[in-house]
Amino acid sequence: MHGSSALPPLARFGDLLATDLRDVTSDPAALDSTGFWAVSADFEGRLVCARFGDVRERPVPAPVPGAWHGPAAVDWVSSLGHAAYTDGVRRIRDRIATGEVYQANLCRVLSAPVADDADVDALTALLARGNPAPFAGTIRLPEHGVEIATASPELFLRRRGRVVESGPIKGTGRTEADLLEKDYAENVMIVDLVRNDLGRVCATGTVTVPDLCVVEKHPGLVHLVSTVRGELPERAGWAELLGAAFPPGSVTGAPKSSALRIIDELETAPRGPYCGGIGWVDADRGTGELAVGIRTFWIDRGAGGAFLRFGTGAGITWGSDPEGEWRETELKASRLLAVASGTYRDA
Repeated sequence: MHGSSALPPLARFGDLLATDLRDVTSDPAALDSTGFWAVSADFEGRLVCARFGDVRERPVPAPVPGAWHGPAAVDWVSSLGHAAYTDGVRRIRDRIATGEVYQANLCRVLSAPVADDADVDALTALLARGNPAPFAGTIRLPEHGVEIATASPELFLRRRGRVVESGPIKGTGRTEADLLEKDYAENVMIVDLVRNDLGRVCATGTVTVPDLCVVEKHPGLVHLVSTVRGELPERAGWAELLGAAFPPGSVTGAPKSSALRIIDELETAPRGPYCGGIGWVDADRGTGELAVGIRTFWIDRGAGGAFLRFGTGAGITWGSDPEGEWRETELKASRLLAVASGTYRDA
């Protein structure tokens, strides 16, 4: 029996709290049926949709001292070390030189042991204060192997009736002055890919780009964000939308098929919820919001005990500098790892 099994199922998205688990399925068509669903789609394609009976407005509670025992800062181990990661960047640049791919995301997964009774909801309370995020969310389904706390800044898919939107992020710096020409080029490339993805499912001629390369400030860094919008035809629902758009283009690369092949070759650990889709769908109202599972922690339980995992990565282009890309993965992880390990102090 897992130490987590006593924890009741719940989901949080912003100020919404969902409890009273009614149903769990892996069928995306359920998201167009009835009820409020929490959705977790692993990068590798595993889908868990959980329908909750009670959904109410409840702000994330204040952290309870001692409720979260995070790993020591020195306990984190990376699936790709510095040498392996920078070598991977060089190998992707070689593939770009031969025309196999224009851009590919290279990610690594950090892991550290945690206590068997570790609760992602206690970590959520810390993240809400140490790293507030527009698409913060929690899904706690211990019996179904889903224990996720995300501080995602990135919109994967938002749906309001027939209108769908995606908000790809590409380009990261500590400040706006750090953003390079490479960051803008990378963003435009991924916007093109997302337009193609949505174009596969949206009505012909409805896909537009209302915002291109807008600078957004987030805790400790800035991002370039664009918006792609389209309209679903009557026959298309969540199953078709996910089929066309998954996995998110901003965390794969372009062309997506080539990037996925390279990711499979160079990365040594499954991404799991990281770089997947995490969020909610209100089937009764025809609305929903899935974030790209970045800046995301999850608990992995197995025979070897419980591990907290966290992914970080960077988009590699011809203009990439291997050391610079490694530093970007460090920048994206540093504040969040400090929050989880209890060493983060807000200046």
